Amino acid sequence: MASTSMIVTRGLRKSFRGTPVLENLNIDVARGEIFALLGPNGAGKTTTVNILTTLLKPDAGTASIAGIDVVHDPAAARAALSLTGQFAAVDPFQSGAENLAMMARLAHLGRKSARIRTAELLEQFDLEGAAGRLASTYSGGMRRRLDLAISLLAAPPVVFLDEPTTGLDPRSRNQMWSVVRELTAGGTTILLTTQYLEEADQLADSVAVLNHGTVVATGSPAELKAGLNGDRVELTFETDVAYAGARRLDFGAAAVFDDERSAVSVPSSAPVATTRELLALADRHGLAVSNISLLKPTLDDVFLHLTGAIGSDTVSNAEEAAA
Repeated sequence: MASTSMIVTRGLRKSFRGTPVLENLNIDVARGEIFALLGPNGAGKTTTVNILTTLLKPDAGTASIAGIDVVHDPAAARAALSLTGQFAAVDPFQSGAENLAMMARLAHLGRKSARIRTAELLEQFDLEGAAGRLASTYSGGMRRRLDLAISLLAAPPVVFLDEPTTGLDPRSRNQMWSVVRELTAGGTTILLTTQYLEEADQLADSVAVLNHGTVVATGSPAELKAGLNGDRVELTFETDVAYAGARRLDFGAAAVFDDERSAVSVPSSAPVATTRELLALADRHGLAVSNISLLKPTLDDVFLHLTGAIGSDTVSNAEEAAA
């Protein structure tokens, strides 16, 4: 294993009740990297995280955290990681500071170290002003920040974020994104699972797309989007009559019509030339165009292209039964 690799799996396999959930899973996450694990429900994301965080044993293959085998030395692996789940696990009847102090004691930090670390985290996560308030009075975004602060008390080198912004409003989500970026700037390695593909696009250095327990694509968000072969030029027509006329024209086999928006889009590797051609075609037939757009591929497009968006219900149920 390379010295800069902090999360590694090789040939990882797992089945539940005879149903394969992971098949030959290979991932490699570098130190200080944000690595996003994407996939439809039932693709194997939860199982992967549970194995890497020592909550589940694989049937075959190897997995390591910071060079520590998670099966052969789970205690040491757990000391090198933290896991923040989908829902904030804080005590609502204690203040933010009390939550941190309690978890510091459980982490066996000395009294002085715990006090210093608590103060650092309250400042880092912008919770100083609310440190003495009960966690039950916190907003959803504040509870998520407190939850993440608690998981970082022992300054682990590897952090797992399992859908960390689920249920947060856009402002709170942006705050969490800022915190995550700060962590990696300090050298922390992060494995992120999320259903918000914009989140992966904004944060991730590398992305792996899982489908039916297998990695079907890896790369940076930009590389994955570039793999969809270019942009699309879209024309929106002024009237239903103009759109109906456009439907009778030949825009090519790859043209996509949007009946709700009265629009047509076509793929293009030369958007300027394609725009001229489409406008000339519409003009020749007297079809009034109200808007022209250049559509860039998104991670949503990549996700749909690679997975069809719908995971296997059988695999999904197997994962849920084991959770």
